[in-house]
Amino acid sequence: MKKELNPKDYNLNSRVVLQQIDNNSIAIVKKRKSRIIMKDGRQILEQANEILKKNPKLNIVLLVSGPVCSKTTKFLAENDIAILADS
Repeated sequence: MKKELNPKDYNLNSRVVLQQIDNNSIAIVKKRKSRIIMKDGRQILEQANEILKKNPKLNIVLLVSGPVCSKTTKFLAENDIAILADS
C-alpha cells in the first residue's frame, strides 16, 4: 500500500520523502549509498517528532537503502523508530 505523502502536510521540508506504509505507519525514506550517521539520526528524530505532532498515534519507520551506523541504529530504536531496508 506504499503511497507517497506530501511532507508539507506534516510541516516538513519539501525534499523529505514520506510514504504511507499502512494505516498506522509512515516511513521517512532515505535513498542513498552513504552511511546514515548520528547527525542524520537526529534530523530523522526531529522529522518524526513533527509527524507525531500532527498524529501522535502513528508509528514512524525509517526506510533506508544504504548502511546505518550502529550508534544511530541504537539511538533510533530508543526513540521508537524502526529501521527497514529498502531493496
